[in-house]
Amino acid sequence: MSSDRQVIIVTTPGIPGYRVLRVLGLVTGISVRTRGALGRFAAGLEAVVGGRGESYIGELRRAREEAVQDLVREALKLGANAVIGVDFETSEILEGFIVVTATGTAVLVEPEDKP
Repeated sequence: MSSDRQVIIVTTPGIPGYRVLRVLGLVTGISVRTRGALGRFAAGLEAVVGGRGESYIGELRRAREEAVQDLVREALKLGANAVIGVDFETSEILEGFIVVTATGTAVLVEPEDKP
C-alpha cells in the first residue's frame, strides 16, 4: 500500500474493539487479469497431469491483492480508516480473463477504549 495510513479490512460487519463513528459509503476494488499464451500452455499441462492448478491459483491471488489495493485507494479517498463487510466475487469474462471484485463499506472507526 502506498499510503502511510493503515486501513483495517474485514469481512465481518464490525471490528472487535472498535466503534464505527461514521459510514462513508460503498467502495469497490476490481482487478481483471489474463494469462499470456505461455501461462495458458503451462495451465493446460497442469490440467492434463491433474492436481492443483498452481498457475491459476497464483493469478487469482494476484488479482485478489490488486482488488484489495484498489478497494483501499477508494476507501482512503472517502477519508475511511476501515472497510467492513468486505465480500469477494470471482468470475471469468471472455476466454481466460479473470475478474475479481472486492466490495465493502468504508467507515471511520476508533478504538472503543478511546475516551
